[in-house]
Amino acid sequence: MKRKIVSAAALGLLALTVGACAQKGVEAPTEPGVCYHVVLAEDGKSAPLINVVARDQPQIEFCAARLEEMRLRFLSMGGNNRDMIGAYQGQFIFIDRGGVKFGRTLTGQRFFALTRTGDGRLAIPGAIQREIDGRPVAVAPN
Repeated sequence: MKRKIVSAAALGLLALTVGACAQKGVEAPTEPGVCYHVVLAEDGKSAPLINVVARDQPQIEFCAARLEEMRLRFLSMGGNNRDMIGAYQGQFIFIDRGGVKFGRTLTGQRFFALTRTGDGRLAIPGAIQREIDGRPVAVAPN
């Protein structure tokens, strides 16, 4: 009887361990100073493709700038993907029309880091001047 209880407890622990590993998901590469572009698999089941974009990047913001350059270059060549995912030293970088966000996982919480100015450039959110009504100064009136 004791053996069955111990076996059931061991199986339960094993199931929890395997479940935790399955939920952990993809981790961002941690190599210092290397900026990566992450391409998610279309089927959603395969591992994402991770390519080196730039080396010797001193900060995550520099990596975000390299990814933004790459995104704009692809768009100028006729591409239509406006969102991009990258990675830098264990964090993921998400670039979209709103700006740049950082996150530890692909699906978890994201920290808003850079916003778009009225002309589309990226800037630190506090650096953007706004009118009294909250509109960015660089946006042309309608």
